[in-house]
Amino acid sequence: MHTERLYLYDTTLRDGQQTQGVQFSTAEKIQIAQALDQLGVDYIEGGWPGANPTDSAFFDAAPKTSARLTAFGMTKRSGRSAENDDVLAAVMNADTQAVCLVGKSHDYHVTHALGIPLEENVENIRASVAHVAAQGREALFDAEHFFDGYKDNPGYAIEVCRAALNAGARWVVLCDTNGGALPAEVSRIVSEVIAAGFPGDRLGIHTHNDTENAVACSLAAVNAGARQIQGTLNGLGERCGNANLTALIPTLLLKEPYASQFDIGVSNQALADLTRISRMLDDILNRVPSKQSAYVGASAFAHKAGLHASAILKDPTTYEHVDPASVGNARIIPMSNQAGQSNLRKRLAEAGLTVDQGDPALGHILDRIKLREADGYSYDTAQASFELLARDELGQLPAFFEVKRYKVTVERRKNKYNKMVSLSEAVVVVKVDGEKKLSVSESHDETGNDRGPVNALAKALSKDLGQYSRILDDMHLVDFKVRITQGGTEAVTRVIIDSEDGQGRRWSTVGVSANIVDASFEALLDAIQWKLVRDCGRQSAVAE
Repeated sequence: MHTERLYLYDTTLRDGQQTQGVQFSTAEKIQIAQALDQLGVDYIEGGWPGANPTDSAFFDAAPKTSARLTAFGMTKRSGRSAENDDVLAAVMNADTQAVCLVGKSHDYHVTHALGIPLEENVENIRASVAHVAAQGREALFDAEHFFDGYKDNPGYAIEVCRAALNAGARWVVLCDTNGGALPAEVSRIVSEVIAAGFPGDRLGIHTHNDTENAVACSLAAVNAGARQIQGTLNGLGERCGNANLTALIPTLLLKEPYASQFDIGVSNQALADLTRISRMLDDILNRVPSKQSAYVGASAFAHKAGLHASAILKDPTTYEHVDPASVGNARIIPMSNQAGQSNLRKRLAEAGLTVDQGDPALGHILDRIKLREADGYSYDTAQASFELLARDELGQLPAFFEVKRYKVTVERRKNKYNKMVSLSEAVVVVKVDGEKKLSVSESHDETGNDRGPVNALAKALSKDLGQYSRILDDMHLVDFKVRITQGGTEAVTRVIIDSEDGQGRRWSTVGVSANIVDASFEALLDAIQWKLVRDCGRQSAVAE
């Protein structure tokens, strides 16, 4: 069957960088560009050369990609030629294969924002695109505010785009800059633009997510005939973000009619790396990935209700629209007070625990989970704590050591610079191999800054566990989350701790108490015990 080529244009490094709180370093931009190239996008918009030192340095580094590296800029300014406009020259001097220029297609913006005659704006666009094409570069024109402009003055919006097309633009990109267009509008307007004489394989779509319709509007434009989609990884972008490529790419590859109608240049092998790339970007941004993200979110294939889990065990397609592995994700059967024995057996099997159907321990485990969740515990994400609870109920939890007591103090005092600073200190007494051991740790980094009481507890707890200490050498805490589950004078604190080790494993544990230190210590204790269960390889005698 004949397939049409559909082109993917990524603007994570330019429009995505306009997200509030996001600022990439040059090295990070190169890392993201390489990941995008491995994914298989056709264009990588690297930024605006000359607009800031980071973007200029990125183009100076000129990372080698199979994708067309694209420089972004604006059309020439009034009163000067395209050849003598220094802003346009900076974009051209980036020496990229492709150049994308933005110009206004809404008459209101021309007369009020630019303050120039409508015909002068058309000439600026024509001359700028012609200049790019004359230099042998692939020219793209972003028609800013196109959909709003078309609704107000369709004749002028079309005139602007036709000037760019006739001047040599390979792509005319219709931009929903304010993000207010809806899919039906986009479909109608793109169809009318094509009917006005614009070939669909010369039209692109650039949408924003201000109505949560960026992906839907992009698909509507494709359905109407546009053959380039612009978007960003994880939907980064100004205000509410751009069309999310981590949702669009798998939809185009795995869903009909797109899967059989189009070739997007992304292989199934590359698609299986999508979740890793999505989370790599969040790691660079130092933010927690959105669990609810389509395809790549940690909860995208999580089945909490017992009825769902029971069906999933028989046939995953009953509650999964695609195979999680196709996008590099994984199925999760979390434990909660909504869980049934289907969830439980599946989760136990994943932990390597074999329990016969009908074993009364299954009911005991479920009852214990439901009672603990009523007290504020949550096992949806704290899978390691769930496993320890189940092992304990099954009599399969080794007692590696016993905590006899612990204490944490936080002191405020002046340092040598006469500045008031905090110092956290923890004392932990454990019994291991029949011997009591006392460990003391202060919590500070190499610069002397206090890292807090939880860090002090973690250091003290793992400092001297006899034969087990070496097993914990590669373990470290990567995230710490606190939630107040009840308010008022009877507040209950839930702490979730994410841990990681040198083998690339990451696990979550939970602790609950009215005292945040006690809740933290419980989660820490579970984290260490889970690591020892995984790596120790022996059953320990029960501590006395």
